[in-house]
Amino acid sequence: MEHLRTEEVEILTKKHLMNTYGRAGISLTEGSGARVRDAEGREYLDFVSGIAVCGLGHCHPRVVAAIREQAGRLMHCSNLYHIEAQALLAKMLLEDSPFGKAFFCNSGTEANEAAIKLARKYARVKHGDARCEIVTALKSFHGRTLGSLTATGQPKYQKDFGPLPAGFTYVPFNDISAMERAVTEKTAAVLIEPIQGEGGIHVADEKYIRRARELCDETGAILIMDEVQTGMGRTGKMFAFQHFGIVPDAITLAKSLGGGFPIGALLAKDEVAEVFTPGTHAATFGGNPLACAASLAVLKTIREEGILDHVVAVSRFLFKMLEELKGRCPQITEIRGRGLMVGIEVLGRSDTGVEDPAKLICLQCAREGLLVNAVTDTTVRLLPPLIIGEAEVREAVDIMERVMTTVFG
Repeated sequence: MEHLRTEEVEILTKKHLMNTYGRAGISLTEGSGARVRDAEGREYLDFVSGIAVCGLGHCHPRVVAAIREQAGRLMHCSNLYHIEAQALLAKMLLEDSPFGKAFFCNSGTEANEAAIKLARKYARVKHGDARCEIVTALKSFHGRTLGSLTATGQPKYQKDFGPLPAGFTYVPFNDISAMERAVTEKTAAVLIEPIQGEGGIHVADEKYIRRARELCDETGAILIMDEVQTGMGRTGKMFAFQHFGIVPDAITLAKSLGGGFPIGALLAKDEVAEVFTPGTHAATFGGNPLACAASLAVLKTIREEGILDHVVAVSRFLFKMLEELKGRCPQITEIRGRGLMVGIEVLGRSDTGVEDPAKLICLQCAREGLLVNAVTDTTVRLLPPLIIGEAEVREAVDIMERVMTTVFG
C-alpha cells in the first residue's frame, strides 16, 4: 500500500485536527513485533509501545487473527444483550485475580472514572452520604475526564478546566505519615498507582502500600490500584499489586489489555461490585465483541507463551545494561522502575546547561532509530513490548549511549 509522505500527513494534521498533542515529525505506517516503519520506510526500534498499549508488540499474529475472525462475525453488540466474548474475557481475567466481577469500558480514563463512581456508591450504601472523599497521590496520573483529571495529582493537567469536582485529597507519594493524616472516616477510597508512570516512573514502597491497605481496613474505605499502565504483565507479574503482598478492593486496567485495540476494565471484589446495578453505570462500546476477542487473545498468549517469565528475565538484563550505561554516562543520575517500565533520570539544565534534556534525548534517539519518550524534563521513559529480546535491548542501550554523548557533549 502506498502511503502519504510524512510532510503531507503533517499538513493535513495541522489543518484538520485539534492541536492537543505535541507530535514528533514521524508518520508511522506499519509495525511488527518491536519495530515500526514510517511513511518513508525508515525503521525504528519501538521502546514506547504506543505508551504501553502494544504489550505483545505490534500486530501480534494471535491478536490480529482474533480481530480478523471476530470482525467477520460480529463487531458490535449492545450491552442490552449477552456477549459471549465479554463473558469469556471476564471469566479469564478473574481467574488470574482475587476479584469477583468485571466492568468493561474503552480506556484507562473510563476505567478510573468507573472506579471513582463505584467507590462513592459503595461508600454511600455502606456508610451514608457523608463519606465521599477520594485520596490520591501527588504526581499521579489517572486520566483526563473531569473525575479522573481531578484525581490526578498534577496541577499542570488541571489548569484551565475548573471548577473541578469536589472531594479529592492529595498526599505525597510514598509518604506514610501524610497518608495516615489524609485517610479519615470521610474517605471513600484511596486510589494509587503501583508505579507512577506519567509522574516520572516512581515505584511505590511496599510499606506505603501495606499501610494504605491497613488504613482502608481500619476506616472502611476501599483501596483501588490504578494498573492501567502496570497491569497485564508489564512488571513481571500479571498485576503489579502482586509484588506488595496485599489485595486491593478494585483495580483498573487498559493499555496492554487489548494488545493495541481499545479496551479498559474495572475489576472489583464481589462485595464492592454489587452496588453497581442496572442503570448506575454503562459504556455503549464497553466490552464489545471485537475488543474482547482481541483481549482474549492477549490473555491466552501471556498464559501459554511464558510471557511473565520472559519479562522477569529480560528486564533483569535491561536494568543491568542501563546500570552499566549509567556508570559510563555521569549525566545519568538514577535508573528507576520494575519489569519493563523504566525511567532514566538525567541531570537538568542547572547542572548541564541543556534545556529539556529528556526531550532532546528522545528526539535524537528517534533520529538514530529508537523511539522512547520523556515524561518530565529530566526523565526518559522506556516501555518496550513484553516480547523484547536481549539483542534488541543491547541495540537500544547502544543507541542511547551515542545519544547521551551527542546531547551532553
